[in-house]
Order: sequence, then C-alpha cells, then structure tokens
Amino acid sequence: MDTDNEACRLDKWLWAARFFKTRSLAATAVNGGKVHVNGNRVKASRNVIVGDQLRITIGFMEFHITVLAVAKYRRPAKEAALLYLESDESIKVREEQRELRRMAQIGYAGPAKKPSKRDRRKIKSFTRKDEQE
Repeated sequence: MDTDNEACRLDKWLWAARFFKTRSLAATAVNGGKVHVNGNRVKASRNVIVGDQLRITIGFMEFHITVLAVAKYRRPAKEAALLYLESDESIKVREEQRELRRMAQIGYAGPAKKPSKRDRRKIKSFTRKDEQE
C-alpha cells in the first residue's frame, strides 16, 4: 500500500481492492458506467487518489466507498479491505437487499428431479410451438 498522495489507474485500483477478479472485468465495468468517481462517470484510465468517493455497482449490490489508500498490486483480502472505507448507509442498504432476496426465495422449491427424455421432448415441442406462431 502506498499511503502518500500517489495516484493509480481506476481499473487497477478496483482489481487490487478485490472488487473485481480481473483487471479486464474492472475496466469493462468502469467503461460500462458501473463505477462513478465523485459522482461522475469516468474512464478506466482515470487516476484514483486518496479521498475519492466511489460508487460501484456489481449486479444487485451497490457500494459507496471512500478511498483510503492507493495500491498498484493485488494483496490478500485483509490488506485490500484497508484500501477503502464503506459508508454505514451503504452496508445497511446492501444487507436489506440481501434479506429481501432471501425472503423472496423462501417459498421456491426446485424441481424434484431432472426432466426425463419424454419431458424434454414435450418442453421442446411446447417452446417451438411458440416460435411458429
């Protein structure tokens, strides 16, 4: 971790902070508008400095974080967690969303078994019937 006011590329920092598994995924997310710095949509090549406010959207989850340190290399998860501070409000909202998704899945019971060959034929004929009409 570099604690001085050194800058680092946004995609590299997101990868080092373990928000994304690869730098390529981080760059794709940034260029796709899933990451905002200080409220503005940016490019993956933008430099991140200590104190920047980031809003990161990954699937259903949204993180509101403040950059505490800059790292150019991927380190263990415990060290990566020291690179940023997530707001209490952000944590609370994510936990509420997780609970709502969990509650929505409570009544769901998956199929008892895999479809048989006969069942698959029926499914195919049914779906193809929709295509022909």
